[in-house]
Amino acid sequence: MTQTATKATTKATRTQWLQDNGVYVAVAALLLFNAVFTANFLTVGNFTTQLVQAAPVLIVALGMALVIGTEGVDLSVGAVMALAAAIIPLYLGAGPLMAITMALVVGVLCGAFNGFLVAKVGIQPIVATLALLVGGRGLALVIANGQLVQLRDPAFLALGTDDVLGIPVSVLIAIVLALLVAGLTNRTTFGRQLVAIGGNRKAATLAGLPVNRVLVGVYAICGVLAAVAGVLATSRLAASDPADMGMLMELSAITAVVVGGTPLTGGKVRVLGTVFGVILMQLVRATLIKHNLPDSIAQMIQAAIIVAAVYVARERR
Repeated sequence: MTQTATKATTKATRTQWLQDNGVYVAVAALLLFNAVFTANFLTVGNFTTQLVQAAPVLIVALGMALVIGTEGVDLSVGAVMALAAAIIPLYLGAGPLMAITMALVVGVLCGAFNGFLVAKVGIQPIVATLALLVGGRGLALVIANGQLVQLRDPAFLALGTDDVLGIPVSVLIAIVLALLVAGLTNRTTFGRQLVAIGGNRKAATLAGLPVNRVLVGVYAICGVLAAVAGVLATSRLAASDPADMGMLMELSAITAVVVGGTPLTGGKVRVLGTVFGVILMQLVRATLIKHNLPDSIAQMIQAAIIVAAVYVARERR
């Protein structure tokens, strides 16, 4: 009996270590592979390109990590990005600051609406956010009249093209937001309440925690982060394209969060793991492109990585 218990403990310890550190090992292994087998991969120019492409995904994934930490999910982040993209041309004539502010307001309202449905109405998160996934993109297309709009405001486009000391502005914004989310999660009462609610919502309610307020706040944060990603992606494209903006972004964000070690069962948020999860998925896609493999292969590998990550995390609780 003792030997069996020891083996079970050893297995659980290995599983926990793999869940906590597997993403870092995978990133290191992939970089080593590319250093040996992929020409011109480990260059400053290539890394800059990969980071710029990953920045919007990371920003969305940070919000998704908070939502998943409450044992929820937000399927509407891609639609919120599309809404932000559709709003920008309407207010860009009043200046980039006004356009960005209105896009972020829309993101907050969408997130708060999702949180209201989950916290107050009691709808399951996957159903509540699915409604906005469909309706939000439809509304974005209506606002834009179903058309792609070219943007030419230099100050707005600078978000997607300028850099500071060689670091792209979008990457700097993503880094700052990652630090803020990490601080929110680990060093604030709100963050501790978020984790407690994800661990056991009934116990959190009995303990007197403001469950509904925290849930609405978490979804609102997720919404505004999705809007930020939409603004950056629109600036980089120099065009508002609600039909394509943020398409399948929710899947990319969920993948990064799960691969990064945040359990779907809630009660924990791994911000650094999420960052490396985004980097891992970006490196996988870039590696396949460098080796002339189709994007469909990347999608299948992404699916396999999700299954592996969920399998490793299955015994967490």
